[in-house]
Amino acid sequence: MTRVKPYQDRHLAVEERAEDLLARMTIEEKAGLMFHPMVFLPPDGAFDSNMSAFGRATLSELKNKHINHFGLAGAAGARQTAAWVNQLQALAGECRLGIPATLSSDPRHSFSTNPGAFNATPAFSQWPEPPGLAAIGDAALVEAFADIARQEYLALGIRVALHPMADLATEPRWARVNGAFGEDAELAAKLTAAYIRGFQGAEIGSESIACMTKHFPGGGPQKDGEDSHFEYGREQIYPGNNFDYHLLPFEAAIEAGAAMIMPYYSMPVGTQYEPVGFAYNKGIITGLLRDKYGFDGVVCTDWGALTDMEVMGKPFPARAWGVEDLDLPERIIKSLEAGVDQFGGEDCAEALVELVRSGRVSEDRLDLSARRLLRDKFRLGLFEQPNVDEEAAAHIAGSPAFRAAGDLAQRRSIVLLKNTGLLPLRGRPKLYTENIDADVAAQYGNLVDEPSASDFAILRLSTPFEPRDNYFLEEHFHAGSLAFDEAEIRRVQAIVAQTPTIIDIYLERPAVMPELAAAAAGLVANFGASDAAALDVIFGRFKPSATLPFELPSSMAAVRAQKPDLPHDSADPLYPYGFGLRY
Repeated sequence: MTRVKPYQDRHLAVEERAEDLLARMTIEEKAGLMFHPMVFLPPDGAFDSNMSAFGRATLSELKNKHINHFGLAGAAGARQTAAWVNQLQALAGECRLGIPATLSSDPRHSFSTNPGAFNATPAFSQWPEPPGLAAIGDAALVEAFADIARQEYLALGIRVALHPMADLATEPRWARVNGAFGEDAELAAKLTAAYIRGFQGAEIGSESIACMTKHFPGGGPQKDGEDSHFEYGREQIYPGNNFDYHLLPFEAAIEAGAAMIMPYYSMPVGTQYEPVGFAYNKGIITGLLRDKYGFDGVVCTDWGALTDMEVMGKPFPARAWGVEDLDLPERIIKSLEAGVDQFGGEDCAEALVELVRSGRVSEDRLDLSARRLLRDKFRLGLFEQPNVDEEAAAHIAGSPAFRAAGDLAQRRSIVLLKNTGLLPLRGRPKLYTENIDADVAAQYGNLVDEPSASDFAILRLSTPFEPRDNYFLEEHFHAGSLAFDEAEIRRVQAIVAQTPTIIDIYLERPAVMPELAAAAAGLVANFGASDAAALDVIFGRFKPSATLPFELPSSMAAVRAQKPDLPHDSADPLYPYGFGLRY
């Protein structure tokens, strides 16, 4: 009979198993644990070990570097994804110690697709984005959502959620607003804790998805609302002296047992902390997270903080803000000294190996991080069950019950902002629509081609942004002005002049729209909702009950004058935080 290796003995405590395996590992194998690059899942689910991971090493090369943590980008069908993951686990199983791969993912249940933030996946149930969950404000619903998402992730072999975002949307121009639970710290803390409980359970085990809560110590207060994926957005500022407010959701996350924490790229300016990116900031990671809060889980940097790269023919500089003058070995050392365990989006394990071989980094320091990373693999049960059931995946992911729950949440999250008495619409009126699927709209009324021929117009619009395209990803991060331009305002006003008009606006960020609000006969806001969900509310098939998770400013002047670290502080908002009408 084959003797079970000690580190595979389920009767040993997790800590013992991690320690036993760690003792068997080479420096190269330990270093490989500390890198977490992206891999791409093609739409057809075809597995190719020679496929490069975003223009860098192939899967086979990553295996040869002993790397076995991967962030999964792209989307395929449930069965195809499960099969792909099983093939990746087979590749990982070829390594000397048979250490299984850990697959992570950005949120996959949203309406948005942004390679740096969201990965909308048709195989899964579809839910409102986090501000929509905050608009509902029901912690029990958030925990139920997270439990459903847990089951769908688990069925496909994704074991780490690169979320939730515990950031606060206090700077309305920030491109990540649609990933946060609004701007109120108390509400965000409550929902963040519920989210983690739903994904992880009471404690992490074989049915859990480990949460990598981000972006410590709170990524919301970006200077001018610019995102720190890009050099012009590297500064995080606190003119309202409100640093501690942004820590409240993270305190709740740690208390709820968050397995992992991700610091942001940003560098704090005008604080007691060194003005370097949080991934390099010892005062933030060791002083605050480790020492003050006692966090002993994995700290993983946000993606690409070490090295420059080129993706799809475009340069993408390292987000090494404040330490740009350091070379790669110096960046690795500073980040390790700060308290980081793992480098997201990176695969330069050989550089860390060389630092250990040369004596600049001790093997004990590698052991400290490798131990934490191994512990999570054991807690998640990956050694016992690295593979998934491909047939079951097809039935679990996107099941009718899960989709129905997401559809209901979409309707619950829609906020009624204005009603001149027109809503809800009744009967089968003649409808002029924009940005609504014709087949869906035809279930509610008779469609016409011109506003003048209609009884009502229904327009689905989105928060404006300033298009940019200097770097890879930049076009997906909608930033800049929140106001509609004059041409669009006049176009909508022309429609309003011909027929009573209802506007449904997707609040990816807090739109500035006083002219449109004044013109509309009815105004509703969504945070990711289907055409049918929006029309159900407009026609009264579902009565609105949600409230705004952030205020809607009255002007861009008010936006520029407000302080990015303070919640709901713009002058004379068009609609205040917590506003919402009923039928």
